[in-house]
Amino acid sequence: MTDRPPKETLRKGWTTGACATAAVTAAYGAILTGRFQDPVTITLPRGETPSFPLSRAELSAGCGTAGIIKDAGDDPDVTHGAEIIATVSLGQNGSGVTFHAGGGVGTVTLPGLPVGVGEAAINPAPRAMMTDAVEKLAAVHGAPGDAIITISVPGGEALAEKTMNGRLGIRGGISILGTTGVVIPYSCSSWIHSIHSGIDVARAGGIDHIAGATGRTSEAAVARLLDLPETALIDMGDFAGGMLKYLRRHPVERLTIAGGFAKLVKLAQGNLYLHSSASSVDMAALAGQLAELGAGEAAVERARKANTAAEVMDIAGDEGVALASRIARRAREVALATLSGHTAVEVMVFDRKGELAGQSMSQSISPSENRREDKAHG
Repeated sequence: MTDRPPKETLRKGWTTGACATAAVTAAYGAILTGRFQDPVTITLPRGETPSFPLSRAELSAGCGTAGIIKDAGDDPDVTHGAEIIATVSLGQNGSGVTFHAGGGVGTVTLPGLPVGVGEAAINPAPRAMMTDAVEKLAAVHGAPGDAIITISVPGGEALAEKTMNGRLGIRGGISILGTTGVVIPYSCSSWIHSIHSGIDVARAGGIDHIAGATGRTSEAAVARLLDLPETALIDMGDFAGGMLKYLRRHPVERLTIAGGFAKLVKLAQGNLYLHSSASSVDMAALAGQLAELGAGEAAVERARKANTAAEVMDIAGDEGVALASRIARRAREVALATLSGHTAVEVMVFDRKGELAGQSMSQSISPSENRREDKAHG
C-alpha cells in the first residue's frame, strides 16, 4: 500500500454497484419513456443523491443500454475509470428482476460467497439497489417491473487479474460491489471485503487450516512449507485486525500467520493495522528483547540505534539469539487474545529471501534456540 495523502484533501468516489444502479436507472427509464436521463440521478442507501453522466445510451424495442464511467475519487481502486454498462430488457410478467453477467463481469464458481455458484458476481447490496430503482420507475410509469439486467465491464477480465477474484473462485471478470455506494478513499474496504470472502470460501470448501500472509514472499513460503491449497491462502496484507476479528465470528480450526519480521514485530507490539501510516516498530523495545535473550551490550546498543527492524534481525542472527521466534510467540499471543480462543494459531516469521527465521511452534525451533528462550524466561 502507498502512503496516503492528508485525509482532508481526499475526494470520495462511487462503487461499481452505484455505477451499475445509475446505468440501470437510465436504461430502464429510457425503455419506459423513450428518452435517457443524462445525467442520471440515483438515491443511495444512506440518502446521498449523486448524478452520473452517461458514457453511452442506446435504445431499441424493449431494450436499453447505458454506460457510466466509474469515478473512485482519490481511492487507488483498480476499477477507477472502468465503464460499467447495464443492458436492460423487459422480462415476462411476474418474473421480477433477474441478473446476468455480461463480458468482464465474473461468475461465481465456488460456494461461500453471498451469491450462489453459477450466479453473476453482483453482490446482494448492488442487486437490491438496482431492483429498488426498477421498482420505483415501474411504479411511477405503471409498468409491471419485470426486468432482465445484464451488467458488463469492457476490460473487466484483465482488471480482475489485479484483484483476489481468481482465488475466490470468481471467473471471467470483476465483481460488482458496494454496500453504501460510496468509496471512502484509502478505507481499503475492498481489500478487507476480499479477506472476509476468502475466509468464507475456505470454510464453505471444508478447509480447516488457513494462512494469512502480509505479502507475496511470506505467502509463497508458507504455502510451500505447509502444502496448502490456494483457497487456504488469505492475502492479509496490513489488515491483521480485519482478518482476526472476522475469524472471531467465523472461526476455523487452525490459523497460520506468516509475514516479514518488521510487520510481525508490529503485531507482537499489539498493533492490528500494520501499515507504516498507523504503526511503527519500537526499536528500544526490540533492543531490550535482544538483551533479555542474552545478546552482548555492543549488539544491543547497535540495535537501539538501528534504522530498520531488518537491521535488528541481522544483529540477532550475528549474536545467535532467537529474536524472530520470540516475536512470533508474542505475535501469537496478540492474535489469540483478539480471536478469544476459537482458533489454534501459529506464527511464522520469514526473512527477505522467504526463509523461515522464527516460529511460534516450539517443536519447529532448534534445541539451542529453545535453551536460550528457556533461559530468558527464567
